[in-house]
This record gives sequence, C-alpha cells and structure tokens, in this order.
Amino acid sequence: MTQGITPIGITDTTFRDAHQSLLATRMKVEDMLPIAAKMDAIGFYSMEVWGGATFDSCMRFLNEDPWERLRKLRDVIKNTKLQMLLRGQNLVGYRHYADDVVESFVKKAIFNGIDILRIFDALNDPRNLEKAMTVAKKEGGHVQATISYTISPFHDLAYYLKLAQTLKDLGADSLCIKDMAGIITPTMAFDLVKGLKENIQLPVQLHCHYTSGMAAMAYYKAVEAGVDVLDCAMSPFALSTSQPAVETMVASLEHTPHATGLDLEKLSEIAEYFKGVRGKYKKFDVADSTVDTNVLRYQIPGGMISNFISQLQQQNALDKLPLVLEEVPRVRADFGFPPLVTPSSQIVGSQAVLNVLVGERYKMTSNETKSYMKGLYGQPPAPMNEEVRKKVIGEEQPITVRPADLLEPQMEEAKKEIGFYAETEEDVLSYVLFPQVAKKFLEERLAGKAQVDFTLVGSEKNVNHYPV
Repeated sequence: MTQGITPIGITDTTFRDAHQSLLATRMKVEDMLPIAAKMDAIGFYSMEVWGGATFDSCMRFLNEDPWERLRKLRDVIKNTKLQMLLRGQNLVGYRHYADDVVESFVKKAIFNGIDILRIFDALNDPRNLEKAMTVAKKEGGHVQATISYTISPFHDLAYYLKLAQTLKDLGADSLCIKDMAGIITPTMAFDLVKGLKENIQLPVQLHCHYTSGMAAMAYYKAVEAGVDVLDCAMSPFALSTSQPAVETMVASLEHTPHATGLDLEKLSEIAEYFKGVRGKYKKFDVADSTVDTNVLRYQIPGGMISNFISQLQQQNALDKLPLVLEEVPRVRADFGFPPLVTPSSQIVGSQAVLNVLVGERYKMTSNETKSYMKGLYGQPPAPMNEEVRKKVIGEEQPITVRPADLLEPQMEEAKKEIGFYAETEEDVLSYVLFPQVAKKFLEERLAGKAQVDFTLVGSEKNVNHYPV
C-alpha cells in the first residue's frame, strides 16, 4: 500500500559511482562538461559527481586535479545539488586521518561546490562518522548519514533501526541505505524503508547496485514503503555492477502517485550522448552484462571478484578462485561480520586470498588485518573470533577508544613536507590523503606551468604558492 502521493526524487550517479563501477573510474571531466548543462536542466534531486575512488583516480590515472574537476562541474551545474561520497574518518582514502584533516577536507568540499555529503563507515561505527558529520553540519552542508547494508546473523531490522536512531541523534539530515553489493531483497527493502520512515522520521534514500539483478525490484518496493529518493544512472552506464537505469525507473513510476516528473525525451537525448562516451573507454570497460549470483552466495561485490582474478593470475593460481570465494564468508565471520565495502572489502578479500595461497589460515597476515584486529579501523558489528585475533596479534588487546583519538594532527606537518609544490590548502589535502600520488602530480603540474611561463614570456614567473 502506498504512503500517500509523494513524487520520487532521482539522484543521478553517472559522473561518480556508475563509471567507478563499470569503467574503473576512468571517465574524464572533458567527457562530463559537454552534457552537464543538459543534465542540470532535467530536475534530478541531486547529481553524485565526486568522492569515492574518483579523487584518487583523477590524480593517479587521468592527470586531473580532483578539486578543479569539482569546480568545473559546479560552474556548469548551477541548479542541481551536487553530492559526494565520503568514507567518514577515511574521507576519500583508505585509512583514518586526523581530525584536523577531516575538518579541512569537509570545509573545502563544501566551499568548492558540494551540497550533500553522503557519509558512511565500512563498519557502521558511528564514532567514525561523527567528526565529518559535525563539520558538514556547521558548514551548512546537507548531512546524509549512511547505513552500509549487509546480511549476517547480527544484521536484523532492529540493528538497522538502532543505528539509524544513533545517526539521527548525531545530526543527520537524511539517511541513505547503501546496498553496495546489490543483495537487499525487495521484501527487506520494503521493511527497512518502512521501519525507518515510521520510527526515525527522516528522509530516506536508497542506493543499490544491480549486481544480483534485484535492484529495480527493491526500488519499486521501497517506493511503496515511502522512500524519498532513488539512486540511478543514465542507461548506458546502468545495470551490471552499477545502479538501475534512470529512464527505466522514470517510466516505471509514470502514471503512479510517485511519478518523478522527469522528461523521458530529454533523458533519451542525454543517453545518446553517453553511449558515445562509454565507447571511448573500452579498454577499461570491465562490466559483465550477466547477473552475478556469486554476490548472493558470498556477498562479494563485483569489483572484489575482479580483484581476486587479478591477484590470483599474478600468482599463477587462478584455479583457486572457487576456494577464495568460499573463504571470504569465513574470514568475514572471523572479523565480526563487517559490511564488504571500502576498505573492509579489501582487507577481508586480501586475507582470504592469503589464507588460500599459503594453505593455512592466518599463517600470514597483512598489516591491514593486524590493524583491523587491533581495533584501529573501529568497532565491528559483531564480536571477532578470539582465536583468530590472538593468532594475528597475540596477547595485545584491541583499543576501545575512537581510532582517530590516537592520531596526531597532520595538516601543519604536511604543509612543511610538500612545501612550495602546494599552491592551495586543497593541494595540501591531496598530499595528506595520497602522498606519493599527489606529490608526483603536483611536481608535474608545477613543471608544466614553469614550461608554459617560459614559453610565453621567456623566463619563469613567480608562482603564488600556498604559504608554508
């Protein structure tokens, strides 16, 4: 039964999660800008354009400044809210950063054009969300606190409702159900959305990947339960490990009390543009058009499987893939059933590969596994396997404080380290998050500017550097 007449908002993910899922995060800003104004005119609830792996990939692979990308998109997209994905205390990196880094990053993200910050933590540990949420709220950003959805004996409806209430108490403006593996069933989508709307009474957004083939059905049941916004991608960048298609959801909801009001004709014009764009990235197009049922058996997102294949090929052990897939749920249980999302997916996945290749479980462990067992990533949803923990870190006791409380401020030291290569505070943040990648990028940028200046005026100009 529907909950009254409520038009559904659509968040378009084409500029962030869609190409991250399908094209290894390789879409360049030069392919976004020509169509951005038309997308701005559609009437999306928001456009997800930044965060996640895009920050790293801009510098590492595309020779782009991620901050400049955001500013360019903001200049063109004047009416639609811009949204980003933020990994809580990890920001857009893969480990915790000190509070001064989190504060500076969130301020600069909002200053450069972000309206909505979708903030999540791989363990659903609210302590890892609190700092980013507080700063975003203070700076006038919309705080969308996130529930990382997973399935385990500990993850029932009561768990999620309790987590959501905690996030509301921390100041959330809205909630997102983040189904990164595409494993939420239509029934659970209905029950969870209905429970959140009735008990927490905040706007609810649903983000699903199409990996298992259930996402569109889950979306429709969520609509019936009262969901406010759905994440979708333009059809050439939809399905597979991406999100359901914008056009499909718009058509499905047309002539219902929840019609989106978006124009299918205008959406079709945009889709034609993106067909051409996707063709330019065939080298990185990793999408498999078939439904991946492994995700239902092992809760392993598509990106993890491709990483497994790569790791095993390097060790000439691809025949061991079935053993690795079976090992992942066992490792996850040992780790206290974390949702498999960055960075917990990488930690659990790498350890599963090691267990299989070595032939003895936890005989060899990564530094990340050791840090996880020490509690340095946060509190897992369920108790860890104590025998495994002792095998990994001996008699050392896990920390009980918020992990970031153990970190010294980082910004001032980073300014000294990067020196005159940093022209802005944004540059310093890039360096703190990805020291090696950012230093190389900033050095090459400065060298390029010096060459241009020399060519134009015959000598190098003084550069207005960021004060150290």
